[in-house]
Amino acid sequence: MYKYGQYCPIAKAVEILGDRWTLLIVRDLLTGTCHFNDLERGLPGISRGLLAERLRRLQRMGLVEKETEGNGRRHTSYHLTQAGQELQTVINSLLLWGARWAFEEPAPDDLDPILLMWWMRSRVRVDQLPDHRVVVRFDFVGAKYETFWLLLTKEDVSVCLTDPGFDLNVLVTADLSTFFQIWLGRITYDEALQNSWIEVDGIPALVEALPSWFAYSLAAPAVRTAVAEMALAK
Repeated sequence: MYKYGQYCPIAKAVEILGDRWTLLIVRDLLTGTCHFNDLERGLPGISRGLLAERLRRLQRMGLVEKETEGNGRRHTSYHLTQAGQELQTVINSLLLWGARWAFEEPAPDDLDPILLMWWMRSRVRVDQLPDHRVVVRFDFVGAKYETFWLLLTKEDVSVCLTDPGFDLNVLVTADLSTFFQIWLGRITYDEALQNSWIEVDGIPALVEALPSWFAYSLAAPAVRTAVAEMALAK
């Protein structure tokens, strides 16, 4: 922890929150992620040791509480205290500012397809899914060439890194950068289809319903607003 040596509330706050990864951990805790492995999946690039250290420090600072349940196989979860919950306004302000002033087209090293699939898995609108299992394959091209499968049911959503062996219902072929921008709200799904930036094939009814199955990123509304405002300002 870096000490600024200033008796100033901003300096004291930055001493707690200014370390690398800390605010992103808080961001994910605020959206309901509470288990260590799930936090790690949402923060590619962080080591398990560093994540554990950051969580311990947030506990010492009174922003996070650790809870352990179960007698035999114990389950540990992390939850924000009131002090941590009140960082929601800070995160919201950073989101709005970042969407307006710091969110351009992604660089190649911003594009982690496994992270994108994890985000998608966590934002499926299960109430919109059909009553039967749907298998969607994503073939990403561009910055990276990788294939993933989403297995969608009302009871569970799974990401597969290898062919799960079920009949394919929908095939999505997309430039990875484009799909990130769809997910984050910089471009629309329809715009990407019209410009052939993505192609979707399969059972017609499922192809048509596909975009309604996802709630998209929590940041997308702010990004859409920023994009619209910047377009009007030109």
